[in-house]
Amino acid sequence: MSRVKVMISSDQKAVKLPKGIRPLIRKCCQAVLAEENFNDPAEVSVLFVDDHEIQRLNRLYRDKDKPTDVLSFPLGENGVYDINNETGARLLGDVVISIETALKQARIYDHSLEREVGFLTVHSMLHLLGYDHETSALDAAKMHEKEEMILEELGITRDKEFSEIS
Repeated sequence: MSRVKVMISSDQKAVKLPKGIRPLIRKCCQAVLAEENFNDPAEVSVLFVDDHEIQRLNRLYRDKDKPTDVLSFPLGENGVYDINNETGARLLGDVVISIETALKQARIYDHSLEREVGFLTVHSMLHLLGYDHETSALDAAKMHEKEEMILEELGITRDKEFSEIS
């Protein structure tokens, strides 16, 4: 099993991050790497922003002038990653989550904010490992199946209530 260092920060004041969100994100990152048999030490950063900032980033990097829920910035290609010379860890990339949009989507889908953030983390980690749901319907189906399987293994259900995952 690989070791993953997840650096989590928040650059927003719109939504108070729920207690337990940081361990949840770390567990989601670890679960994706385990599922993908990624056995090398790895590093990933997760940044929470508001809708204004994610819209700015979406416009800048994807030429889409609207807020989105999550952006993934992979640092590797075809399984080759930059390496942190001090630790030897593979630098997977950066995940940026709009906590405002995540909260809106949790309400729309009638599940907890934690479940939504867990989903967005798993989704984005798969992107960092090379998955892309925008290439074809088949790739989208494969990615969705992996996302749901990993969330189920973690015990992150679609229920409204959130209980600490083991």
